[in-house]
Amino acid sequence: MRTAHRTCPLCEAVCGLRLTLDDAGHVTSVKGDPDDPFSRGFICPKGASLGRLDSDPDRLRTPMIRTGGEWREAAWPEAFRAVEQGLTGVAGARGRQALAVYLGNPNAHTMAGALYGAPLIRALGTRNVFSASTADQMPKHVSCGLMFGDPMAVPVPDLDRTDYLLMLGANPLESNGSLCTAPDFPGRLKALRARGGRLVVVDPRRTRTAALADEHLFVRPGTDAHLLFGIVHTLFAEDLTSVGVEAEGLAELRALAEDFSPKAVAETCGVPADVIVRLARELAAAPTAAVYARIGTCTAEFGTLAQWLVDAVNVLTGNLDRPGGVMFATPATETGRRRKPYTTGRWRSRVRDLPEANGELPVATLADEIETPGEGQVRALVVVAGNPVLSAPDGPRLEEALRGLEFMVCVDPYLNETTRHADVVLPPPPVLHSPHYDFSLLAFAVRDYTRFSPPVLPPEPGRPSEAEILARLTLIASGQGADADPALLDELILDRMLRRAVETPGSPVEGRDPAELRAGLEGASGAELRLDAMLKLGPHGLSLAELRANPHGIDLGPLRPRLGEVLCTASGKVELAPAALVADVARLRERASAPPPEMVLIGRRHLRSNNSWLHNVGPLVGGSNRCTLQINPDDVRRLGLDGHAVVRSAVGELTVPLEPTDSIMPGVVSLPHGWGHQGTSQRVAAEHAGVSANVLTDASALDVPSGNAVFNGVPVTVSRA
Repeated sequence: MRTAHRTCPLCEAVCGLRLTLDDAGHVTSVKGDPDDPFSRGFICPKGASLGRLDSDPDRLRTPMIRTGGEWREAAWPEAFRAVEQGLTGVAGARGRQALAVYLGNPNAHTMAGALYGAPLIRALGTRNVFSASTADQMPKHVSCGLMFGDPMAVPVPDLDRTDYLLMLGANPLESNGSLCTAPDFPGRLKALRARGGRLVVVDPRRTRTAALADEHLFVRPGTDAHLLFGIVHTLFAEDLTSVGVEAEGLAELRALAEDFSPKAVAETCGVPADVIVRLARELAAAPTAAVYARIGTCTAEFGTLAQWLVDAVNVLTGNLDRPGGVMFATPATETGRRRKPYTTGRWRSRVRDLPEANGELPVATLADEIETPGEGQVRALVVVAGNPVLSAPDGPRLEEALRGLEFMVCVDPYLNETTRHADVVLPPPPVLHSPHYDFSLLAFAVRDYTRFSPPVLPPEPGRPSEAEILARLTLIASGQGADADPALLDELILDRMLRRAVETPGSPVEGRDPAELRAGLEGASGAELRLDAMLKLGPHGLSLAELRANPHGIDLGPLRPRLGEVLCTASGKVELAPAALVADVARLRERASAPPPEMVLIGRRHLRSNNSWLHNVGPLVGGSNRCTLQINPDDVRRLGLDGHAVVRSAVGELTVPLEPTDSIMPGVVSLPHGWGHQGTSQRVAAEHAGVSANVLTDASALDVPSGNAVFNGVPVTVSRA
C-alpha cells in the first residue's frame, strides 16, 4: 500500500486529495488532504469517487475509427494518419474556413487542455471556434472585458474577509463554486456568518445554499438585471455611493438607472420594492460587502447586463479591489497581462451574423454553420473534451447536423452522445496517469495559492499523454503531418515565451539570453517544461522544483489590491457605462413592459454531478442526483398533474417525472442539465438516462452582447402526461 497526493480535477474547487493505492496501483480510498493549506481536508462525493472514475470499464483505452457505421479499435499511428487524411482532405478541397473546433468544459480542468487549446486553434486557421463558454460564463468575460479592459480580469468575492455577501443565481453548496475558486465553499459561508457577517441569496429555488443563508429571496428567472438596476437606482437616489476607484461613466449610469426604480422593477422581478431598497442600504452600510452572481444569471436573456451591474454595485459601494470586497487573484503562472483594450465583434458568424467574443462564436449557431450550404460551410469538426449534443441549445438539431459532416475527430475517453458521430476518437489516459496544474481556475481563487500534482501512476506503455495527443493534432492541423515530433511544438512555444520575456521592459529576465533560460528549465514533458517557465517568469518567482517539494500546495497569501495592474481600458479607468451595454439597456427596458410567461424553465446543479461527465460512475447517480422536474405543489394542483408531465417549448417537448417541492417558486420548473444519455456504451449512464433539458432550449435565444445561450427563463407549458 502507498499514499499519493494530488489536486481533484472534477470541479472548480481545486481540493487537495490523499489517495491510498494497493500494490497493483488500484485506488482503495480517496480522502481530503488535511495538509493542503487551501482546502484543509475538504472533499465532496465527486472527489471521493475519483478512483472509480479512473477505473471505469467503459472508458476507451485505444483509439476508435468508424468505417461504414461500424467501430473498430486502431493503433495510435493509424488513428493519427486517419485524422491527417480527414482534416487535410477537407481543408484542401474547401479551405480552412470549412474547419471548426469545439472545446468542452473539461479543458479548464487539465494541463493539456489549458496549454494546447490556443495552439490548436491557431494551427487550424479557422474563425469557426466554439466552446462551452457560450453555454456558461461568457457574459462575465464580456462585462469584465468592457469594464476593466481584460475579459480574464474577473473580480472574485473575498470570502474570508467580507462582512456581507449578496449572491445571485449561484448554488456553491452544490456546485462547489464557479468563477470563484474556493475549496470548502460551505465552510467559508458558515465562517462568514459565524463572525457576524450576513449572507443573502437571490434564487428562484430555495437551494441548499439559500437554506444556509440569513435571507433567501425568490426572483423571477431572467430578471436579475432589473433587480440589480433597482439597487443601483437606490444607491444614487439616496446618495449612498462611495466610489473608491477612478471610473468613467458615473453620470451616464445614474441616468440609465432612473427608469429602474425599485417600485418600477418590483413587479418584473418579483422582489418587493422595500426589500430592494433595504438591500441597497445594507450593501452601502456594511463595513465590507461583495456581490457575486453566477450561472443562473449568466445563462439568461440579459446575462451580460446582470454581470455588469454586479460589478457596478461593487464599484458604487466602494468594494472593488479592497479586502472584504471583490478582488483580483494573482496566479503564480501569470506571465503578463493584456494591454490592448477589449473589444468584441472582430468577425461575425457566416449564417446568423453573430459577433465574435473572446475569439469564439456562439455555440448556439454551430448547427447553422454545419447545415447551411455555401462558401465557408463547416464540413470538418474537432471536438476536445466536449459533449455539445447534451450541453448546447436545441441538442437534437445539433446531433442531426453532426451526422452530415464529412469528417469529425474527438478527444474523449467515452463514446458519448457527441463522439459516437465522429470518424476518429482519441482517448486520453485516465486522470491518475497525468500531471495536473490548474492554470485556469487559480486565476479566480479567493486566496492566492498554487499546487502541482505529478502523475500518481506511470504512463501506460505505448499510450500518448493528453498533451501529446493535442500536440499531434496541432501539428497535423499546421501541415506538419501525423509523424511530426510533438516536442517540436513545445520547443517552439517555449522559445517564443522566453524571447518575449527577455524583451519585455520590467520582466524579471529582461535582457537575458533565452538559450540560457531554456537550459535552466526542468520537467518530464513539454507541458511540465512550459509550466516551469511560467512559474519562473510569474509574479511569485516560483519553480516546478519548489512545487514538487511542496506536494500539499503553497499558500501565497490573501488577495491584495491590484486594479492598477489589471486595468487596461482605453481611458485607463473602470468603465461604468460601456457603449455596448448601454445600447442593450433599451432591450431590458422593453422586456419589463412585456407580460411574463405563465411558466418558465431553469436548470439546477447536483453535488454529485458535473455536467454530463460523471453519470457513468455508480456511486454518483441515484438518490438526490436524479433527472426530475421540480415544480411547486400549487402548480401541480392548478394544472392537474400527477406523476409525470409533458413540458413543451418553442422547439421541443419532454415527458418527465415530477418532483413537487415548495423550494421552487410558483410559475417556475427546474430540470438538471447534462442528462439524456442514449445510444452510447456508457452502461451506468444508460441505466439512469434521464432527459436532456436542451431538447427544450431554443438556439435562437441569446444574450445579445455575449452570444451566450439562454437556459434559464425558457418559456414552457406544462401539462398532464
